[in-house]
Amino acid sequence: MAAVVRPGGGQVLALEPEYLSPQDGHEKQDCESAAAKRWIARVGSPLSRLGLTLLGDDLYANVPTIQQAEAHELDYIFVAKESSHKHLYQEIRSLAKLGELKSFTGTQGRGKAFRRMRYRFLNGVSLSGEASTVQVNWVERVSFDAQGKRTSRKAFVTNHEITQANAGALVAAGGCRWKIENEDFNTLKTKGYHFEHNFGHGRQYLSQTLLSLNILAFLFHTVLELLDERCATVRQMLPRRDTFFQHLSALAQYLPFAAMSSLLEFMLRGLRDGPGPHPQSLPIRL
Repeated sequence: MAAVVRPGGGQVLALEPEYLSPQDGHEKQDCESAAAKRWIARVGSPLSRLGLTLLGDDLYANVPTIQQAEAHELDYIFVAKESSHKHLYQEIRSLAKLGELKSFTGTQGRGKAFRRMRYRFLNGVSLSGEASTVQVNWVERVSFDAQGKRTSRKAFVTNHEITQANAGALVAAGGCRWKIENEDFNTLKTKGYHFEHNFGHGRQYLSQTLLSLNILAFLFHTVLELLDERCATVRQMLPRRDTFFQHLSALAQYLPFAAMSSLLEFMLRGLRDGPGPHPQSLPIRL
């Protein structure tokens, strides 16, 4: 499942998913890597015009996926673990001995939240030892607490040229992939969408269709919150999404509303001022 995320943003925009399912003419079982390449082939060109950058974990930091992204003019930032990219890290160590590896330090926060970060980066390094390998740019951030104990280490490969000025932003953007777990999957599972419900497999596409409708509803609700000030205010006053749905359900069962706008206005008045007039007496905005 894919989504649009950004550093510091509390919301995600769900994109069209690509389901794992047996593919016609293929003997091997379907997998995430194959599904990712199908997804890029289908939606890559439209997304490239929006200036988006693909984010992904170590699974996607491989030559075929990167070549697929580059073929559709998509930028990328993928996690790159040393355990699965031995050639890459051997080349980085060799270039470090030659003085090619750039590094600098920075600090963040105060008191208990204080962190010292060490950044290292290198542009134009081979991802693998294969003849068909691709050239990538590599960046690493290691964080230490006030006592000097290492607290985290993150490393990514990207096609964005890395400089001291943008290394921190690239690492922060690469870390945004966790928002898909926290703000996307977690919301769908625990905030009223019942994403883990057994929708039934059907004979062919039933479960995929029902799950797609679920994701589409999540997208519509997020867009409404982003574009409608009334909805955004109600959501701030009812921060849990499932609580918001419970209020909507209860009101719609007992009171008539001409439009969603009048329902949101009624909720706003009730949350701000307490019980108010019957919704039919409220002004209706079309």
